[in-house]
Amino acid sequence: MVQKYQSPVRVYKYPFELVMAAYEKRFPTCPQIPVFLGSEIIHESKSQDGSIHIVERSCKLTVDAPRLLKKIAGVEYVIFVQKNVLNWKDRTLLIEAHNETFANRVIVHENCSYTVHPENDEWTCFEQSASLDIKSFFGFENAVEKIAMKQYTANIKKGKEVIEYYLNELISQGISHIPRWTPSPVREEDQRSLAGRQDLSTLWPKIKMGKAMVIFVDKLDTDYIERYLGHLTPMQESCLIRLRQWLQETHKGKIPKDEHILRFLRARDFHFEKAREMLCQSLNWRKQHQVDYILQTWRPPPLLEEFYAGGWHYQDRDGRPLYILRLGQMDTKGLMKAVGEEALLRHILSVNEEGQKRCEEHTNQLGRPISSWTCLVDLEGLNMRHLWRPGVKALLRMIEVVEDNYPETLGRLLIVRAPRVFPVLWTLVSPLINENTRQKFLIYSGSNYQGPGGLVDYLNKDVIPDFLGGECLCNVPEGGIIPKALYQIEEDQENADRVQLWTETVYQSASVLQGAPHEIAVEILEGESVITWDFDILRGDVVFNLFHSKQAPEPRPRESKSGSSVQLIDQSWVLGVDYNRVESPLVCREGESIQGSHVTRWPGFYLLQWKMATPSACAASSLPRVEDALTSVQSPGHKCKLLYYYEVLASVDFRGSMSSLESCTSGFSQLSATTTSSNQSQSGSLISR
Repeated sequence: MVQKYQSPVRVYKYPFELVMAAYEKRFPTCPQIPVFLGSEIIHESKSQDGSIHIVERSCKLTVDAPRLLKKIAGVEYVIFVQKNVLNWKDRTLLIEAHNETFANRVIVHENCSYTVHPENDEWTCFEQSASLDIKSFFGFENAVEKIAMKQYTANIKKGKEVIEYYLNELISQGISHIPRWTPSPVREEDQRSLAGRQDLSTLWPKIKMGKAMVIFVDKLDTDYIERYLGHLTPMQESCLIRLRQWLQETHKGKIPKDEHILRFLRARDFHFEKAREMLCQSLNWRKQHQVDYILQTWRPPPLLEEFYAGGWHYQDRDGRPLYILRLGQMDTKGLMKAVGEEALLRHILSVNEEGQKRCEEHTNQLGRPISSWTCLVDLEGLNMRHLWRPGVKALLRMIEVVEDNYPETLGRLLIVRAPRVFPVLWTLVSPLINENTRQKFLIYSGSNYQGPGGLVDYLNKDVIPDFLGGECLCNVPEGGIIPKALYQIEEDQENADRVQLWTETVYQSASVLQGAPHEIAVEILEGESVITWDFDILRGDVVFNLFHSKQAPEPRPRESKSGSSVQLIDQSWVLGVDYNRVESPLVCREGESIQGSHVTRWPGFYLLQWKMATPSACAASSLPRVEDALTSVQSPGHKCKLLYYYEVLASVDFRGSMSSLESCTSGFSQLSATTTSSNQSQSGSLISR
C-alpha cells in the first residue's frame, strides 16, 4: 500500500529572500538534523540573467533501524537525489527528491515548495508532499514502512525548527533584509551570443509538482490548525488535508467544515480510507434527509417543548457548551406515543446541530479550539419503568444514528444520581456506544457528585443547577407525565410534507372496525421463541386474542392504507380445525396499556388479533364472525384505535430480560411476567389504566 503525506501550509513571516538564505545554510551538512550526514552538488546551472538557479545534490542519510534489518539490507545509510529549482524572479523554490538506494525495491518521492504568501509578499509559504511505496524488502515490508514513516514525520518538525534556527542566526548577525532580484542590463554582444542558447527559464516549471503545491485556493496553514482545530501530529494534519482535498475534488458545492471532517478522522483513528467511507455515508444521509437545514426548518411541537426535559445551560470549566438532560423525569413512552419517534429523532438531531454551532461560537469567543460539548444527565427518578423494551429499542436506534453522523462531538458525559437499576440500562445501551465515547463517561450514584471529585471538578459552582444543590436557576423543563389523551396515531401526525428520517417506527397504528378486526401473522420456524407485545387502546374497547395455525394466512384483498385494519383469518376457516386459540381472550378498555408475552410450543403461524369488544365478548369469548358482520351493518361508523408493538425473541434471550414495563399512573410500561418454564406455553399480559 502506498503511504502518502501532505503538509499544511507553513508560513514564515519573513521575506522569501531571507528564507532562502536560511535554507542554504542547511548545506552541505546540518548538525540540527542528525540523520542528515551530508550532501554534495552533482550538477549546477544558472540562467544567463541569473534569475533561475538549478542545483542537483546527492544527500546521504543515516538509517535509524534495528541492527538486524540493516545487516540484512547491507547498508548503513541511504542516498537521495534532490533537485532544487530556484526562481528569483517569481520568488519560488521547487524541490523534488527521490531515493537512489534500493530504488528497485522502495520508491520514495518528495515534493516541496517555497512561495510568496498570496496575501502578504513579505511572508513565505512552505508546503511538502511525499509518497512511499515498498515493493519488496526481504520480507520486512511492514517493518520498513513503519520505520520510514516514523523517521520521516519526526524530520518534518525538525525541518521547520532548522529554518527558524538559521533565520534567527541571520538576524543576530544583522542580516534582516536581502534585496529582491532585479535583472542586470545585458550588453548587445551578449544578447547575440545567447541567441542560439536555450533559456533555463523555460525548463524550471517542468519539475513535477502536485496540484496542491501551485494553487493557493482555500488551503490550511499551521497557524489556523493550531488556533481552530488544536494540536495535530504531522500525519494527522496530512490526513485532514488529503481528505479535505478529496472532498473538494469529488463533491461539488459546499463541503463540510474542517472541524466536522476532523471529527470523522478522530472517530476512525485517522485511518484515511475508513474515515472517508464513514464521512461519505454521513454526507449522503445528511443530503437525503435535509439535515443541513434542520436548524432553520425544525420547530419542536409545543408538547415536546413542555415535556422534553433537556436544554442548553452555560458551559463547563473547559469552555465546552453544557447540555442538561433530566432523563429520570421524562415520560419516554408518553413522548414517543404523543409526538412519534420521527419527531423525537429530529429533535435530537437539532440538539446535535445546535451543539456543533455552539462549539464554533465558543471557539471564536475563547480563542482556542472547542470541538465537543459536555452533557450532564440526571437520573433521579429512573426506575424499571424506563426499561420498557420498545423505548429501549428506539433509544438504541437513535444512538446508532448519532454515533454514525456526529462522532467525537461528546467531550464528557456526567451521569449523576444513578439508581441501582442503572447497570441494567447500561448493559443494554453500552454495546452500541463507541469505545472512545464510553471512556468519556463519569458516573456518580447517590449524592457522591457533591464535593471534591464531583461536579465541581468539571463545572464552575455558579453554573451547577439548583436541582443538584447548586445556586444557578436552571430553565430546563422538568418533564412530567403526558396524558394518554394526547397520544397520536400515524394519521394524526403531520409529517407528510417532510423527508422521513426513519422509514419504519417501533410503534404502528391500526383502526379496528366492527366486523373488521386487525390481525398480524408471526411465523415461527422451529424451537421455542417468545412473542412479546405492547399496545395502547386510544379509542373504544377491544378484545385481544392469540391464535396458532399450521397454514399460512393470506391477507384479504383490500385497499392498503396507513392505520387501516388487516384481516388474515379466512372466513372459511373453522376455529379448532384450521386454527386454534392459544391464549384466553383479553378485554382491553379505552386508555389501557397492555404488555405481555407468549412462549411458543409449535412451529407455524401465530396470529395476533384485535377486534372490537361487544357485551357478549366482555362476558365470554369472541363472537362468531357472522355476528361480527351483522354488527358492522348496524353500526358502520364506529371504530377503535390502537398503537401496538410486537417482537419475537429467542427464548434464551428473553429469559430474564426486560420485555416491557409499566406503571399504572405514569403511562410507562412495566415488566411482564417472567417465563419460568421452557417446556410449555406460558404467557402473561399486564394492564395499565
